[in-house]
Formats: sequence, C-alpha cells, structure tokens
Amino acid sequence: MTDPVFFHARNRLTVADIVELTGAEPVAGLSVDLTVERVAPLDHAGEGDLSFLENPHYLPMLETSKAAAILISPKFVDRAPKHAPLLVAREPYRAFAQIGMALFPDAARPQSFFGAKGISPGAVVHPEARLEIGVTVDPGAVIGPRAEIGAGTIVGANAVIGPDVRIGRDCSISPNVVIQHSLIGNRVIIHAGACLGQDGFGFSMGPRGHLKVPQVGRVVVQDDVEIGACTTIDRGANRDTIIGEGTKIDNQVQIAHNVMVGRHCVLVSKVGISGSTVLEDFVVMGGASATVGHIRIGMGAQIAGAANVKDDVPPGARMGGTPAQPLGDYARELALLKKLVKNSRVRSGQGTDEGSAP
Repeated sequence: MTDPVFFHARNRLTVADIVELTGAEPVAGLSVDLTVERVAPLDHAGEGDLSFLENPHYLPMLETSKAAAILISPKFVDRAPKHAPLLVAREPYRAFAQIGMALFPDAARPQSFFGAKGISPGAVVHPEARLEIGVTVDPGAVIGPRAEIGAGTIVGANAVIGPDVRIGRDCSISPNVVIQHSLIGNRVIIHAGACLGQDGFGFSMGPRGHLKVPQVGRVVVQDDVEIGACTTIDRGANRDTIIGEGTKIDNQVQIAHNVMVGRHCVLVSKVGISGSTVLEDFVVMGGASATVGHIRIGMGAQIAGAANVKDDVPPGARMGGTPAQPLGDYARELALLKKLVKNSRVRSGQGTDEGSAP
C-alpha cells in the first residue's frame, strides 16, 4: 500500500520570494536562490523543507535540524547555532502561515471531494434556486427553492441548503453541513457536520407543561468567518443570531438563539454560549468555557478554558474558574486551597505526598 500525500505544493519558493512575501531577512550566508517546496517541524525537516521557531522550548532542535530554511524571531538569533539557515521574521509563525498559504492554497479551505467543477449529476438543485456561474455542487447535496449561492462557492457532498438561504462568493460548505434560515457572507468556511439555523431552545415553562416558543429570527454570518466541524448555531427567536466578520469558531461549539458574536472573536472547541449573550469584538473563549444567557463580554476579554461566566465581563478582562472571576484572583484562590490541603495532611499525620489519601 502506498503512503498517500494529501497536499502537494503548487510551486516552489526561493528565499528571495519569501523575503518579498513576508519581509523576513536572511542571515548572512543563506543564498537568496535557495528553494523550498514543503513545510515541516524542526525535528522532521529535511532538504527542501521550511520550518520555524517561535517558542524557546524548541531551541535545542536548531542544532540538529536539517531544514533548508528556518524562520526565527529576532530575540533568538544569538542563541542559534552559527550554521543554522535562518530567516529572521518579527512574527515567525505568521510568516510561516503566509508561506504555507502560497505553497498549499488548497489546504486553506475544503475543496470538492470529487475534484469537480459545476453541478454534479448526483446533486438535487431546486429549479427556483439561483446559482452563479462557478459554483461547485458535489453529489448528494440538496439545494432548496429560492436559495442563492455566489460564484466560487463549493457545496460538499450531502450538504443541505434550505429554502431562501443566501450564501456569498468563494465559500466552502463541507459535506453533511445543514444550513437553513441563514444569510452567509463571502469567503466563509463551514466544516463538516455543522448545523446553522435550526430553531433555538425556547420554551415557556410551567406546571402545565413547556410550551414551545416559535423561533422566527435568522442566523447572519458575516464575511471571512470559519466555523468548525459539528458546531451548531441556532437561529434567533425574535431577532437575528449574528456572527461577526473574521470570527473563528472551533469544532463542537454551541451558539444559542439571539447571541451576538463580534468581529474577530475566537471560540475554541466545546464552548457553549447561552441565549441573548453579547460578545464584543476580539473576545477569546478557551475550550469548554461557557456563559449563562443575557450577559455581555467586553471587547478583548479573554475567558480561560472550562470557565463559566455568569456576569458581565468588562473589556480587556481575563477571567477563569467557576463561577468566572479575574484570573489573578482565581490563581491565588487555587494556591490557597492547595496550601490548606497540604496543611491538613500534615496535621493529620498523612504527609504531603501527592499520592497520599485525603
């Protein structure tokens, strides 16, 4: 059995190309005519491979790395071996991403699983749907009446696009995605299994039973958003659920009805956002963190992984714990708790070994 390689470089880049693309500066002795055609980590890189170093933890690998060229932060240049083929960049990881995009543009967004163009004979497109020239629809996809899809967009196998849905240009809708009651901007990436526009969890609860509240809003996804696999975004109850431009959402995230997510937010896997919560621009929520409903998280705030937010968060705050509190207070609380446990073990004569019984 052959070892498959799923991504092949479109072309090669010389060091001169890299300098022009990223602004990196080659260290003396690195030829501007040297070419790279792949990317690899420091410990696996070989001839023709580009790597990078931004974390000091990996500095020892520079001594033995066989990479053709290595992007490195200016602060680490003096600690690198003299023989290392260095390209000095202010932001090595960002420069690495730029080069990776130039070498492997197809890896940046999901492509047709069939390498096809146009509408597959195995797709079902309603005659009232409107698709611009240049839309690709893979087998098994279903596109409902009056749906509109812009040029350059790819609709993957078995994806379902509901009636009246609007999808902009150059989007990627992966296999098994379901989109209904939604407006999608340009250059949006939605990974496999995501569901957008299903009704939110809304009930008038009481002793006579729980009466369902009709959800009549929409989901609005602005330009350049990326939505991870198996993420769910509920439509609004009486207004829109909104995802702001440039926001990046990881896998298995739940966004409830009427939520407003600002521009360029980052939501890591398993985040849960309850209904009518507002995230202002550039908010970051770590993995498995969550909010109650009807609160506001201020611009640039950061919520640590597994934290649970029950109150408004001011702009720029860093929060952790359950219930979430300023990260410094949370760290001191954990340190004090650890000290109390240690002291209680000493008083009971059990010692301080980590493995001893409480």
